[in-house]
Amino acid sequence: MSRDINELKTKANIIRRDILEMVFNIRSGHLGGSFSMVEMLTALYFDEMRYDPAVPDDPERDRFVLSKGHTAPALYATLANAGFFPKEKLLTSFRRIDCMLQGHPDMKKTPGVEMTSGSLGIGLSAANGMALANRYEGRRGRVYCMIGDGELNEGQIWEAAATAAHYYLDNLTALIDVNGLQNDASTKNVKNMLDIKAKWEAFGWHTLEIDGHDFNAIFGALDAARSRKGQPTAIIAHTVKGKGISFMEHVVAFHGKTPSEEEYRIGMQELKEAAL
Repeated sequence: MSRDINELKTKANIIRRDILEMVFNIRSGHLGGSFSMVEMLTALYFDEMRYDPAVPDDPERDRFVLSKGHTAPALYATLANAGFFPKEKLLTSFRRIDCMLQGHPDMKKTPGVEMTSGSLGIGLSAANGMALANRYEGRRGRVYCMIGDGELNEGQIWEAAATAAHYYLDNLTALIDVNGLQNDASTKNVKNMLDIKAKWEAFGWHTLEIDGHDFNAIFGALDAARSRKGQPTAIIAHTVKGKGISFMEHVVAFHGKTPSEEEYRIGMQELKEAAL
């Protein structure tokens, strides 16, 4: 498959600018973890996944579950750029009462959202059900589930991991966004999960470890997941929280902090310069 990596990098930069603008506009939202997964979302929605924005409920579509639902800004910006709804909605509907882009994804309000999420730990269980349903119905659609590394503290993730391996869900791929930070501290200080890759392997998953900002590495892992038979695949993606804006990178405060006007201006300028 021929992929234009430079075009995808440009798309990722646009998505980051959209995320920054929508969060600053409403003065609310989660930037750090949204920025860390942009390349993975870009790879999925602009190359890997099969879907039609005009028919969002096509039973044969590939599905994406955002288990770490607080990073909804990244999903919304991606869906808008993919054509699921007009981009102006990012500035008029995000985190407003009764609007289509709630603070956490709501499948009843937003075209393209496959699962209402936000309560951490539940996304992989839902993704299991989707993957099982596809198998039983003879559908070809694959299921992708984005999980945060802080979210791995939740026991339900591991129950779901065991279930997926038990049912040999080779149409399921989990992407673990390992940015090393959660709400108010490093993940190792809150609850050290030790060797994450070894854990997923022990639960029976085909497990790969990559740089989550390297498109070639991402596609290599996605290709391997698609060709793997008899096992679900976990992609352990090492990322940078706040990736793309120098003063946000590796800074735990930007898990949920809204940038000041000066920080917004500098951040947007950095992103525009990176696109040149």
